Amino acid sequence: MTVRTRFAPSPTGYLHIGGARTALFSWAYARKHGGKFILRIEDTDLERSTQQSIQAILDGMAWLALDYDEGPFYQMQRLARYHEIAEYLLQNNQAYYCYASKEELEEMREQQLAAGLKPRYDGRWRDSKKMPPAGVKPVLRFKNPLDGHVAFNDQIKGRITVANSELDDLVLLRGDGVPTYNFSVVVDDLDMQITHVIRGDDHVNNTPRQINILKALNASLPEYAHVPMILGANGERLSKRHGAVSVMQYRDDGYLPEALLNYLARLGWSHGDEEIFSREQLVEWFDLAAISRSPAKFNPEKLQWINQQYLKSADNGRLAELATPFLAKDNCNIADGPDLIPVVDLLKERVNTIEELADAAVYFYRPLEPAGELKSVHFTAEVKPILVDLMARFNRIEWTRETIHQEIKAAAKQYDVKLPKIAMPLRVMVTGEVHTPSIDAVLALLGREETLARMNCRLGDFPEA
Repeated sequence: MTVRTRFAPSPTGYLHIGGARTALFSWAYARKHGGKFILRIEDTDLERSTQQSIQAILDGMAWLALDYDEGPFYQMQRLARYHEIAEYLLQNNQAYYCYASKEELEEMREQQLAAGLKPRYDGRWRDSKKMPPAGVKPVLRFKNPLDGHVAFNDQIKGRITVANSELDDLVLLRGDGVPTYNFSVVVDDLDMQITHVIRGDDHVNNTPRQINILKALNASLPEYAHVPMILGANGERLSKRHGAVSVMQYRDDGYLPEALLNYLARLGWSHGDEEIFSREQLVEWFDLAAISRSPAKFNPEKLQWINQQYLKSADNGRLAELATPFLAKDNCNIADGPDLIPVVDLLKERVNTIEELADAAVYFYRPLEPAGELKSVHFTAEVKPILVDLMARFNRIEWTRETIHQEIKAAAKQYDVKLPKIAMPLRVMVTGEVHTPSIDAVLALLGREETLARMNCRLGDFPEA
């Protein structure tokens, strides 16, 4: 048997963290077993489905490099097939037309609630001999078995059993001929020969209904694995403030796709104590049995830490390319400063995201005005002559990190001050900040001419002795 999994999002919004994790697990399971991974767009919600959302899903999958072997398939392009299967069920007495109006169904619901009953369709048209009312477009309902039960072994949750008496006759085709979710999913999974349905556990209540339709079609059943949801760090349902934003927002915020994938894989799945692992290792290790039955908690700090680990080992040229648009937004032209690649190499171990990397690099490409407090603390009359002397020293040395360091050290010795007494005001003069890598490394990259120009510009901010 060839393993065939699928990811089947509805294009009613962006690809979010929960959907991306479901896609990742389905993709990893197929790759682990040498199978096929299929992408299907479930676009039968005509009011909410948009082309923009479809593109957002495709962009998210591409950015995460979750490559699919077949698809994308679109349900609205398969209407004829759903009607064909619906007609088969109708002819085999497994489905029937229901002419109940919205008003009738609402009245039925209110009466059931008033009687303390679970609201459900009462089957009034199931075996009705009444004349259909004129001018009413009926829905097509499935004849759910009246007795017995549905049982299946969920690969994550274990054995699940539901009495058929708990299930009503669900709608297969709406009055306009568009299939419902539960019907189109069954036909698609059947036609696409899906062997393993890996999806969020918000669908677990749909599974018994879908199994009954598959049985009515004499179809073999796939294996089901319902993945627990992702919660916010506070244990509540994941919301935008917790991280439930578009996958592409993480790209825009400066995360690497491999870092996000690594983090998503660890949300509810584990392989021993491994925290950082490649896609290849994930495929090698992935197992449905290792998925937790409990909801996972989204931890933004953990995601940042993982992203930081990937940044440290990432190719500097790639990081420079990714950082360039962020610098451009910050009014920096990289042609106005040093080669960005060695700048990236100097800074990348100090940051968590590409955006932070670009922020840390700004002073290499345009001078920053020091805060007034920094000036008052570090720009003193006592240190000014030392820095003037240091400028003269800088003007005559070979411009390397080693010689810069030697001159700063020599000046400190000559004037009998500790090294930070010179290094801190020098740092503020040149970068406008106090938290930077070693100042000799910064100056070496910035260049002699720019360094001296910035120092000279700031001398007027010092008080006179």
